[in-house]
Amino acid sequence: MSRTMTNAPFRVGYIDRVPHRAFLDTTAADPALEVVRIGLDQPEEAMLAALAECDGYYVMASRDELPKPFHVTDALLARLPRLLFVASTGAGYDPVDPEACTRAGVLLVNQAGGNAEAVAEHAVGLMLALLKRFPECHAGMLAGQAARREQFLGRNLLGKTVGLFGIGHVGSRTAEILNAAFRCRVLACDPYLDAATIAARGAEKVDKATLLAEADVVSVHCPLTPESRGMIDAAAFAAMKPGAVFVTTARGSIHDEAALQAALESGHIAAAGLDVWEQEPPPVDHPLLHDPRVIATQHTAGVTEESRTQITTIAALAFSDVAAGRMPPRIINPAVKPRFAARYEAARGRAIG
Repeated sequence: MSRTMTNAPFRVGYIDRVPHRAFLDTTAADPALEVVRIGLDQPEEAMLAALAECDGYYVMASRDELPKPFHVTDALLARLPRLLFVASTGAGYDPVDPEACTRAGVLLVNQAGGNAEAVAEHAVGLMLALLKRFPECHAGMLAGQAARREQFLGRNLLGKTVGLFGIGHVGSRTAEILNAAFRCRVLACDPYLDAATIAARGAEKVDKATLLAEADVVSVHCPLTPESRGMIDAAAFAAMKPGAVFVTTARGSIHDEAALQAALESGHIAAAGLDVWEQEPPPVDHPLLHDPRVIATQHTAGVTEESRTQITTIAALAFSDVAAGRMPPRIINPAVKPRFAARYEAARGRAIG
């Protein structure tokens, strides 16, 4: 039986917290939205019951911050028959199974591009710091072993070959910075884009083997998918140039942490900048945290005042779009549109266009 609820607020639930106050401020300005906080200080069943009364779910993008029962899977969606729309809190959507959403007739969006500037700046900053050997210098000074400066002989980024795995929003901005500021040769491996598109984004299209063989710096900017999981493994590190620098601001599980540690210990990889981890945060005894050739950050590349304001505002506007009967941008599972539209009309009493 349909629910004719055209004039009812579109109820949006979130677990515990939002990334920035801008989400709450923006949604509060739209009378068509009702935003509900679901606290973690209550039984799981009570949380699920509250979420079951929501039309939209604003879900955390980081898989280790969100309790597993609230990851968007077939099991959760079976308990949320009212749910129409899911938006992640960032560009990533690790806790969400897009295929499960499609099976349930639920539309999924992310906030791609909202934090591109912050992440690109972070990636280039890691490249510079690693080539200049900042972490090794710091460790040497702390150990009283920094008397001879030449032992920390660094390299310039100017004119280097940088390989990007993925050249979407973040990769494109990274390429732009590298080209404009450092006159780098930028290579990009992205199977979803043709050579002309990649060239327009400031890079040369190459395959994985070419990128690994020719890049002085390898930087990862692709999402975590079944295809990219474990993509940078022991064989990939071995295929990189001796002395290459590895940077990732993408997602944990794309690179093999044990293989990276082995490549650093052998000296084949000179240094690594890691913003993402298999487990976040990684355990304090993780060997990569204690390697003087590694700069470690805790998935903070996109955590700036500007980017958090932007991604949360984008998400709020997406909920407003759906509440008003408009298809939002940045849809992850476009195949669901016909079924989603039918469910929306049955639930809300009007079509979505």
